[in-house]
Amino acid sequence: MQPFTYARPASLTEAFTLAQQPGAALLAGGTTMVDLMRGDLTAPSSIVDIGHLNELAAFDTSGPVLRFGALARMADVAEDATLLSAYPALAESLQLAASQQLRNAATVGGNMLQRTRCVYFRDGVSACNKRVPGSGCSALDGITRDMALFATSEKCIATYPGDWGNALAAFDTSVEVSSASGTRTIPFAELHVAYGDDPAVETTLRRGEIITAILVQATPAGRCSTYLKVRDRQSYAYAVVSATVALEMQGDVVQSARVSLGGVATKPWRSHAAEAALTGVTLNEQTALAAGHAGFADARPLAENGFKIELGARAVARAALVASKRI
Repeated sequence: MQPFTYARPASLTEAFTLAQQPGAALLAGGTTMVDLMRGDLTAPSSIVDIGHLNELAAFDTSGPVLRFGALARMADVAEDATLLSAYPALAESLQLAASQQLRNAATVGGNMLQRTRCVYFRDGVSACNKRVPGSGCSALDGITRDMALFATSEKCIATYPGDWGNALAAFDTSVEVSSASGTRTIPFAELHVAYGDDPAVETTLRRGEIITAILVQATPAGRCSTYLKVRDRQSYAYAVVSATVALEMQGDVVQSARVSLGGVATKPWRSHAAEAALTGVTLNEQTALAAGHAGFADARPLAENGFKIELGARAVARAALVASKRI
């Protein structure tokens, strides 16, 4: 771990000023930033601790827009009664993330921004364009089982690891960000950047900006939803594949569908192809699986991760059938 200065701003306004300084990094729950610093995977010159700013910790799920303060704890949000009954996919994505101890400390804003778990990024020595731009990508000729199928490039094939972020992608979500210059709102689909020419750039956040809230438009499809996570072990593991499905049903017929995929892309991945295949059909095992396959029609498998296509399609199908029963 490299030397750094530490600041604990007394207000959000002071935090904006400190966050603008070159080399500054924000500390919220610490479950991601401290991990990266210990591994010398990031070396900020200053840490701005905002975890105590209570004005960013509140959340409200009672109105036409669900509002989650960026510093709301994952465990608290996962236990919200409205989320559990009206948006089970969002609650489940938090319940299935990490351990209870981590969820007690981690924040929904920080979790959404967690960095890849790619072993070549995390080992600190392999060539990695994300860690050292221009150094190459060891994963391209390495073990590709856990790598992405969508939005990859010749410079990076690592997957986005978050459960909460992948579930949010299925809904009409936006992110409120603030800085000393003011406040703006970013559509969630535009927050994360696919790993293209510069894999070290992961979001569209500007220097000095702080995520203050996550906004989700209320929808009746939320009640008829689920988050399905397939992983190598039952707990404390990242998704090999995951699927979020939210439906509006009339009898057995799907009126509208929202589908996002996890463990398979370099950013949270909404599947409009799977949504189109589900909409208007009578839902059964065959139509659900057809929609799952449609969601992976444009996948670009590597030497060892082609199995994710069928596994992911079946995850979508299972999630659709589970969600359809939650009327």
